[in-house]
Amino acid sequence: MASKHKFEIAFVGLKQGVHEFSYEVDDKFFVEKGDPDFTNCRANIKLQLDKKSSFMLLKFEIGGKADINCDRCGNPLAMDIWDEFNMLIKLVENPEEMNAQEEDPDVYYIGRTESHIDVGNWIYEFVLLSFPLQKMCSAEEMGGPQCNKEVLEKLKNMEVKEEQTNANQLWKGLEQFKKTKKVKK
Repeated sequence: MASKHKFEIAFVGLKQGVHEFSYEVDDKFFVEKGDPDFTNCRANIKLQLDKKSSFMLLKFEIGGKADINCDRCGNPLAMDIWDEFNMLIKLVENPEEMNAQEEDPDVYYIGRTESHIDVGNWIYEFVLLSFPLQKMCSAEEMGGPQCNKEVLEKLKNMEVKEEQTNANQLWKGLEQFKKTKKVKK
């Protein structure tokens, strides 16, 4: 329960202007939220909260490292993560209705009577979004000592077979036109 309050910011007591917060999350944080596809994660989050009279602008800077499996060969891969995200939080009278209508995921509404915001779910999402879509060894590392040579060899064999199959199917389609032409004579 104490870890939930770790990500709550009491913005009511803050003066207008920029305020900075720092967070560090590890595997325990991600396991509590769901089953991540990475391990040994150490993510540092720098959060800048720019408070105005009727809204707040949050800027998340994510950095860190994690171990993840390579999409190509399946072996463990140490990966750097880094990205920036912005959130606009508006103070309104009817936040539930406004959130239901809002199409921009970077805008969130809270009630004017609220005193705290919980940034834990945003941190979770933003760290996950900091990973590249394709998690693979770099071109220099491909086939190197960390790669699974057996998997790479099987992938290479599958590519050759697929190219041959595609080439045969291309000619197979053309043969159909050849047969049709002979019938018309």
